Amino acid sequence: MNTHLQQELEILREDVLTMVSEVKQSLQKVCKAFASLDADLAQEVIEGDQYINESEVKIDEQALRLLALEGPVARDLRFILGCMRIAVDLERIGDECANIAEATIMLSCKPVLGFYERIQVMGEKSARMLDLAVSSFFQPNADLAIDVCKMDYEIDELNSQITKYIIQYMTEETPAIERSVQAINITRRFERIADLATNIAESAVFVAKGINIKHYCQFDNR
Repeated sequence: MNTHLQQELEILREDVLTMVSEVKQSLQKVCKAFASLDADLAQEVIEGDQYINESEVKIDEQALRLLALEGPVARDLRFILGCMRIAVDLERIGDECANIAEATIMLSCKPVLGFYERIQVMGEKSARMLDLAVSSFFQPNADLAIDVCKMDYEIDELNSQITKYIIQYMTEETPAIERSVQAINITRRFERIADLATNIAESAVFVAKGINIKHYCQFDNR
């Protein structure tokens, strides 16, 4: 066993977990900010995005160094590649949180529309997907990862339903068009976060099984 490699892998693992914590906190904050239309909390999310970006750069550099100098194979190699993949997805989730925060600030100074609660439910489900996806990666647990992938269908359906409802609402309540457009923007970004959580789950399967399930709806667990 390459003891030095294992030590370096543990450092990489801890740094990815730190980034996970940063992103989870950002998503929790933005869900809360939208639910209460709290502009100050939304601004915290925007300002915190730089730390997430810095974490991605750090992890990418660490992983590339390990690939170049340590010659990892098998699961160690898959783990390093998986860390690089999910760092990208986590950084993009951070970006989506910042975008939701910007839209929340725009909505914060205007009256609440009745369908915001539906979007809040979608945000909560997206956050739950992220929690489970990360857990499946670090266990690693392919079965849990597949469950996360299946959850994405529910988010897609919610996105479709909510968007259709808001579009219909705009035709009847023209003074609310600007707020409705921002609400659709937030809805789509929560849906994108769910997609990125699905990507993390797919990386979990890759680490655990050495199988690439991207773009496949079904997974043979044999």
